[in-house]
Amino acid sequence: MSTSRNNEILRTTIDENGIFRLTLDHQRNHNALSEEMMLKIQAALDESVSNTKIRVIIISADGPTFSAGHDLKELTQGRENPDKGKNYFTSVMNKCSKLMQTIVNNPKPVIAEVNGTATAAGCQLVASCDLAYASKAATFATPGVNIGLFCSTPMVAVSRNISNKHSMEMLLTGDLISATKAEKIGLINKAVDGSLLKQQTLEAAQKISKKSAITLKIGKKAFYKQIDMTLSDAYDYASNVMVENMLKLDAEEGIGAFIEKRKPNWQDK
Repeated sequence: MSTSRNNEILRTTIDENGIFRLTLDHQRNHNALSEEMMLKIQAALDESVSNTKIRVIIISADGPTFSAGHDLKELTQGRENPDKGKNYFTSVMNKCSKLMQTIVNNPKPVIAEVNGTATAAGCQLVASCDLAYASKAATFATPGVNIGLFCSTPMVAVSRNISNKHSMEMLLTGDLISATKAEKIGLINKAVDGSLLKQQTLEAAQKISKKSAITLKIGKKAFYKQIDMTLSDAYDYASNVMVENMLKLDAEEGIGAFIEKRKPNWQDK
């Protein structure tokens, strides 16, 4: 039995497996990351941290556009301020940066389910998630250069997923790339037929939901923390994490279950 909440432009549901789905649904606005949309996503993610029923998060969208990125009409209105919009632009970019970091820092795994076009900050949203699956019809771009606004903040997430050459090609040309190419260069995990997308995402989420929550929390935090360390520092840090992980009840239970050839009974401790 699943529970749901309708926030008009953002719908949320939690199913019996603890899979928390956020669905962007402001199709008239191409699911743009307006201030309102970002605040609603931020609130939902913040709430998920302490909700022990939630084990995995999926971010999806209705309509042909996953997200077109920032609301350019909203940003343009900010130019009417006495400072020509500087404080407003700063506030919007800070909200966006906080949201993307919230995804990375959330102790629950976050999966992007992309059944449409993801551009600019919308592409950044996909790149910020731990995993991403897309319809073969989906497309991706960082097209800010086409309108005189380099995609500098999307660059942060994108460049942490794919190589420098592929990142710069997307950023310098602004061209749309196919889901097939996005999979090939590592922006997404897999591109599937649109009719199979929800099944693909759900299967991955269900598999992950059956793991120990404390183990996933420890591992996700460690992954992102070590990624920018030197090799020796990363091993020192990861070794300490492994020791602390070994002392958890779920590690004792999991290893015991493996040795005894039985299914583990996770306590999430």
